[in-house]
Amino acid sequence: MESNPQNLPQLAVGDRVTVEIGAVAHGGHFVARHNGQVIFVRHAITGESAVVEITSISSKLARGDAIEILRPSKDRVVAPCKYAVPGGCGGCDFQHVAISAQTELKRSVIREQFSRLGKMEIDLDVHAVEPKDGLHWRTRMDFAISKNGKPGLFSSRSNEVTEIDKCLIAVEAINESEIFAKNWKGDDRLELSVSSTGERNLSRGGRSLAGPTQLHEKVGEYTYEISPSSFWQAHRNAPNTLVTLAMDLLALRAGDHVCDLYGGVGLFTAPMADDVGDIGKVHLIESSHRATQDALKIFEKVKQVQVHSGRVEQKLPAIKKVDVILLDPPRTGAGELVVREMLAKAPRTIVYISCDPASLVRDAKQLEAGGYHLDHIVGFDLFPMTQHVECVARFTRG
Repeated sequence: MESNPQNLPQLAVGDRVTVEIGAVAHGGHFVARHNGQVIFVRHAITGESAVVEITSISSKLARGDAIEILRPSKDRVVAPCKYAVPGGCGGCDFQHVAISAQTELKRSVIREQFSRLGKMEIDLDVHAVEPKDGLHWRTRMDFAISKNGKPGLFSSRSNEVTEIDKCLIAVEAINESEIFAKNWKGDDRLELSVSSTGERNLSRGGRSLAGPTQLHEKVGEYTYEISPSSFWQAHRNAPNTLVTLAMDLLALRAGDHVCDLYGGVGLFTAPMADDVGDIGKVHLIESSHRATQDALKIFEKVKQVQVHSGRVEQKLPAIKKVDVILLDPPRTGAGELVVREMLAKAPRTIVYISCDPASLVRDAKQLEAGGYHLDHIVGFDLFPMTQHVECVARFTRG
C-alpha cells in the first residue's frame, strides 16, 4: 500500500471520493487509490472516473461502491438485473460489464495471479460458453431467507438479505418456482436444483420438500442418478464442456490406472472407465458421503471402478499404481499434502480443474518444483456475471 506522506485524513465509512479506477483484482472488484489509501471498488470498470462511497475500512484497505460514473468505460452496459446495484444483491459482480469484456477481465486476473503468486508468466484464452448472454445458466441455487420470510441473496460481504422475485442467472425453471410467492419461517436456506432432464427439486435443511429425491443428469451418452444435495456443476453446459476437454487432455490408454480426486458422483469417472477398459482401473476419491453413496449406485456394475469414501490425503497413499490423475478440488485447492502425495505417485499426466486461480497457482508452483511442467491451460467462463472462472490445466513430467 502506498504511504500517506502528507498525513492527509484517512477514509471513513460513508465518505464519498472521486477516484480513477485501476486494474481488476481477484475477488470481483477494481483497485483505486485516494491519498495513498487503497480502495477495492465494486460496480466500476478499469479506466473509469467514479464517485465511490466507502462501505468498510480495515487496517490495510478500504472498500467502496461506485455510485456515480463520471467517465464511463466503453465496456459499460446497463445491468440487466434490477438487484445488481450498490447495496443490492451480492451474487453477481459484473452485470454492468459487457459480456465480451468479462472474459478479458477474468483472463487478466488469471495471468496476474500466476505472475504475482507463482512468478509464472502464462498466456491463455478464456472462452464464453452458451448461453452467450450470460443469463439463465445456473441450475443450482441456494436462497437465503430475509427477516420478512422472503427468499433472497446476501448483499456483498454482508449478512443482510436482498429480497428478490427472480434471479436472472438462474435457469427459467428456478424462476418459475412457487418459492418467491411464499413466506418462509426460520433461517434455513432454500435449495433449488434443476436437472438436465427437466426435473426440479426443492430442499431445505437437508430435507426434500418438493420434486423427485433423485435427479437424472445426462452428459453425452452417460446418465447419472444423483441426490439433489450432491455436488454437480452449476452451469448447465459445464459438464459437457469440461468432460470433453478433460478426456482429450488425459489421453487415457487401455489398461491405465487413473485417480479421479474430489470425484463427486463420478462425472469424469464414467468416461474414464470406458477409456481404460476392463483391464484398467479408476479410483474415485470423494469425502462427501452423500456423493459416494450416489457413485456406488452409479458404478455398481462397472468392475474397473473403485469408489473410496474419505479425504483425498487419507485415501490416495494406499493406491499403489497410478498412471494418470484428474483432480477437481473445491475453491481451496488441493493443498500441500495432496500435491505431495500426487508427486509420490509419479503419474505421467495430471489434469487439474480449478474454480479458483489463486489456489491453482499455489498448487502449480509445488507441482513445477516436483518436476512437472504446465503445458496446457485454458479458461471457461462457467460463472458469467460473477468474478468466478474455471481453469483446466495439464501438467506433464519433465
